[in-house]
This record gives sequence, structure tokens and C-alpha cells, in this order.
Amino acid sequence: MALNNTYDARLPQQETIVGAGVQLLLLALLGTAIGMGPAGWLTGLAFAIATWAVLTRALRRSQPRSFGPANRVTLGRAILVGGVTALVADSFQSSPPVSLLVGLTAVALILDGVDGKVARRTGTSSALGARFDMEVDAFLILVLSVYVAMSLGPWVLLIGTMRYAFVAAARVLPWLNAALPPSMARKTVAALQGIVLLVAGAGILPREATVGAVLLALASLVWSFGRDITWLWRQGGRKDVEEVRQAVAGRPEPVRRPAAAVAARSEG
Repeated sequence: MALNNTYDARLPQQETIVGAGVQLLLLALLGTAIGMGPAGWLTGLAFAIATWAVLTRALRRSQPRSFGPANRVTLGRAILVGGVTALVADSFQSSPPVSLLVGLTAVALILDGVDGKVARRTGTSSALGARFDMEVDAFLILVLSVYVAMSLGPWVLLIGTMRYAFVAAARVLPWLNAALPPSMARKTVAALQGIVLLVAGAGILPREATVGAVLLALASLVWSFGRDITWLWRQGGRKDVEEVRQAVAGRPEPVRRPAAAVAARSEG
């Protein structure tokens, strides 16, 4: 039984190696097609190595019997995001073909609605798959915000960094780690970020309209995070602050544990 378990544990990790190989192949194709410079190559390689390392570590910890069809779709999206990342990094030296950047991004965004459906239909939903999907989404939004910020200004980076700021804050404020209830509004706002940034990066709208659309996306994201943070504060934040206040006053109370270890924030 132990030998079988060890064998099964290795199979999903082999798929991450295949994914890294496909990522290198995509970078080679992009490099040949557009003459990608050192910045694009190095950034793309760093993305491929980091994705392989993090995913391999996660698989070792969760020990799934198989990688699963939904995770394969997400891995395909991650490979496309790696290509977009390389193109954006290369754009600091020379502008990549907008059609190529938009095409890779569009496919990655479309597939975002596929992996979840595949997981539900095949009964392979998992915490690992949900986290993998969330991280790919968040990083794509970050990369797109960097690209759009080069033309509209650094304020656009607020869209890409907001989710990472939330995660960083949760390390200091444990009550932010509680599980959030499912929300269609949260999912809609998250999807809106990618679509708006894609349109802004494509440059198909007048500058004024592009700025307005990105501002609207940013405002909706601030509202979504604000609503969730308010809910988390009402559920546990006020109690945590009260415990600290009473402890400082010399009347310590039992420490209350957070309801869950990982926040359910999926916005970019």
C-alpha cells in the first residue's frame, strides 16, 4: 500500500514538469516570433520555475491521487499567463505586438470560466484547485495592471496589488483569515477587472473612455474589498480588538481562534 501511495503521489508532479516544458516551448515560440529580448526571456523563465516549484510543493503537501482535468485547464491558463508576463516584461524595452498580447490574455480569461465547470462536472473540486485558480487569476490581473499602468499611470497598479495587500494584512490581522460566504457580486467584480484591463491594454477605446472604464473597475474592486472587510470585522474583528483592549486593561479573556485558515478572496 505504501508503494502504491508513493507512486500515485508522483504522477501529479510529473504533470507539473510537462507544464514547465510547455511553458518553455511557448517562450521559445514567442522569442522566435517577435525577437523577445533578455527581460522577456528572464521573466518568463522565472515565472516557469516559480510556478513549477510552488505547484510541486503544494502537490507534495496535499498528496492528490491525480492531477485532475480541472487543474490541467488551470495549468494551461498559467502557461498562457507566463507568456503574457514575458511579453509585458519585454514591453519595457520594445512594444510587443498588441494582437499577440491580447490574444493570449483573452484565451486565459475565457478559460477562467472553464476550469471551475470541469471540476464540478467531474467531481474533482479541491482546495488545491481553488487556490491554484485564484493565484493564476490574481497574477494575471497584476501583470495586466503593470502593462496598462505604463500608459495610464501608476494608479492602475492599485487593481493588481489590492489582493496581495489583503493577504499581507491578514498576516497581521488574523480576523481577516476567516472564511467569506460565497458571493456572485465578488465573482463579477473579479471578472470585470480582467476584461477592463484587457480592453485598456488593447487600446481600442479613446483615452478618456479607457481611463473612465479603468476607474470604474477600480471603484468596484474597492467596494468589493470594503464590503468583505466590513463583514469580517463584524464577524470577528471587533471581538479581537476587544480582547486586546481587555488584555491591556488587565482582564485577559480566552483567545478566540479564526473560523478558517485561508481567506476566500478571489479578486485580482
